[in-house]
Amino acid sequence: MQRRRRVVGIVLIAIAIVLFMFEQQSFTAPTYVPQTKPAPTTADDAADASIEETTAAATVHPSLARDILQRLEVKGRAPKTGYERTQFGDGWLLVGSCDMRNIILNRDLMDASVNDTCKVTSGVLADPYTGTTVTFTRGKDTSDIVQIDHVVALSNAWQTGAQQLSVEQRIAFANDPLELLAVDGSANQAKGDGDAATWLPANKSFRCQYVARQIAVKYKYSLWVTGPEKEAMLRVLEGCPEQSLPSP
Repeated sequence: MQRRRRVVGIVLIAIAIVLFMFEQQSFTAPTYVPQTKPAPTTADDAADASIEETTAAATVHPSLARDILQRLEVKGRAPKTGYERTQFGDGWLLVGSCDMRNIILNRDLMDASVNDTCKVTSGVLADPYTGTTVTFTRGKDTSDIVQIDHVVALSNAWQTGAQQLSVEQRIAFANDPLELLAVDGSANQAKGDGDAATWLPANKSFRCQYVARQIAVKYKYSLWVTGPEKEAMLRVLEGCPEQSLPSP
């Protein structure tokens, strides 16, 4: 009976993921469109244009985090005035009978057990932020040991462009799997609403992936970075210049 309930839970999670990905098709990342230039009028102009095109083709890497970072606007933080968690929806989005917290737990935990109400009851987390292994058991006093982090903190998003998004877009942002990671609860609390200039994972081997994910999220939702934030990201990426953006 217990095995049957677990199978039912796994099926519910799988259906929820499919439904969510289908809904996400209506909100995709903005596409980079290069500026068009007037047609060359002389032989010299044509030669210059050919050199520019060849150079651009050799240097533009749409999948590399460092190149996408250069496309993000750099501005100061907007005031936090008006920020409330509810600006990004009232808690976790339900997809079918599953909520995004449990969908992400099921994605990120090893040996995850799921009950027939779509709740992850146990599993093991290889925590990306601390590099440690965390055993998860669902319960009143234990569930918070593993938390779901918004990689770009919601208040940070609010101050770097999310105020200009629609309510529906902010809800999509707060529940986007690209934006969510299961992590050690204490590390998540230590991060708070920090950006890359004020907080990076203690696990240095994950910093490149962490920064790349923040860049991917900000690019997808047309958010900007602050000067110090960009500088911190560039310092991290100096050690991994070939770091690509995470897959959707």
